[in-house]
Amino acid sequence: MIVGVPSSQIKVKILLCAAETYDSHENLAESNCVITESNNTMLDCANPHDKSTSEVSSFILEDVPHLSDYIPDLPTYPDPLQNNPSYSVVAQYYVNVDDTVAQQIVVHKNSPRGTHFRRAGPAQKVYFDSEEVYACIVTCGGLCPGLNTVIREIVCGLYHMYGVHKVLGIQGGYPGFYSRNTVPLTPKVVNDIHKRGGTILGTSYGGHDTSKIVDSIEDRGINQVYILGGFGTQMEAAMIFEEVRRRGLKVAVVGIPKTIDNDIPVIDKSIGFDTAVEEAQRAINSAHVEAESAENGIGVVKLMGRYSGFIAMYATLASRDVDCCLIPESPFYLEGPGGLLEFVEKRLKEQGHMVIVIAEGACQELLSGNPSIAYKQGASADILLPDVGLWLSQKIKDHFAKRQKMAINLKYIDPTYMIRAIPSNASDNVFCTLLAQSAVHGAMAGYTGFTVGPVNGRNCYIPFHLINEGEKRVVITDRMWARLLSSTHQPSFLNPKDITGEREEHQTSDGQNQPEIAD
Repeated sequence: MIVGVPSSQIKVKILLCAAETYDSHENLAESNCVITESNNTMLDCANPHDKSTSEVSSFILEDVPHLSDYIPDLPTYPDPLQNNPSYSVVAQYYVNVDDTVAQQIVVHKNSPRGTHFRRAGPAQKVYFDSEEVYACIVTCGGLCPGLNTVIREIVCGLYHMYGVHKVLGIQGGYPGFYSRNTVPLTPKVVNDIHKRGGTILGTSYGGHDTSKIVDSIEDRGINQVYILGGFGTQMEAAMIFEEVRRRGLKVAVVGIPKTIDNDIPVIDKSIGFDTAVEEAQRAINSAHVEAESAENGIGVVKLMGRYSGFIAMYATLASRDVDCCLIPESPFYLEGPGGLLEFVEKRLKEQGHMVIVIAEGACQELLSGNPSIAYKQGASADILLPDVGLWLSQKIKDHFAKRQKMAINLKYIDPTYMIRAIPSNASDNVFCTLLAQSAVHGAMAGYTGFTVGPVNGRNCYIPFHLINEGEKRVVITDRMWARLLSSTHQPSFLNPKDITGEREEHQTSDGQNQPEIAD
């Protein structure tokens, strides 16, 4: 932390000496730099006697809050890892306090360096005495692969890396803070839970009462809170953090992003996504076998993706057996020239079978005009979307029923809850371990009010306000979507004017295209 500079958006201009380059492992306070706060006040730490400096570029550090921001004179302690034999062999294990990770890794030669985030990892000084730490873990929202792995690794990370022996599991989601039982968590209790799907703590939607939750945290003496959840859960975690800060409590509030939809902004991906895509391929393969084995066979697979079509897109790209992928971000129409039904008919004539993958949130604007389909309200106040897979299957059947010369054999597969209830695969298990340990490192270092996640392959601490700005969506003018269109050979179903408008949104004010990051 830099004394006198609040943990908010900090603009940092790096100045390099003509004969020297900036070393990222040097202390920022000892480097030639100018730190410009959002209110335009400046802290100049450049060498005032050095006249041979030239401004290279600027970047914005989206810093995260720290307990010392609102609790003065906090004591620090040596990091217990320095005495841990498992980590003594690691060279430069500690992360430098000034290490940052760029959000946009591809930039133009003369463009600004852009937004950066604080790099996650262990610090040489911690703000908690291990014997005084009382941590809790809660899982909220829907299930996804990897929840138990994260729970296990938080417990084991606290226990084995920092010597923390008091960890409490909050059962049943947010209401569990004040209305359900709790369970003590130890390495022995969580030893094998990563082999199971779901969460051993249970989960629920809704039931968030900020005041009651913080009352429970304060009454129990909890000082580290680890919250596993998706977009809505992280918004509520931010509310808990704000209340904790308002009360001046020494409590670190940390979020771990969880959703198979992969719709949490800023981060590369969230836990469970890789496993969900892998499991979705099994359903696609089944649909392909069914379609290929029948005359004019059609396999329709509905995958999760309420507002974002990442699972459908990546599963389609991975399988290579899909002829058409439909996602919420890419509108389409059924009837008429260039419509979906015309494409289905054309593909059947060409190869005798086809597979269609559709995300649950696709073409909802078409269903909303159907009076026979009602929107239902769940306990979480989330809209339960009508089954677009059944609707599309029926539309295809009705279309070909009118063409008596071409009979079809359609099979509809809905693996919705199957892909989120399974244990995480090897890739997600490793990913969950890294996220959990990064969360523990951040909390012990005194950071709070953040979500941990990978940005360009490096785990970072990201302030809640950026995570809560809105869901991440598939950009249908990016190369990844072009790769999908090339794989399926489906039409884009887009008006050329719409494509032009999308491209203009990705241009800078001076007319230069922004570099693509969804590569």
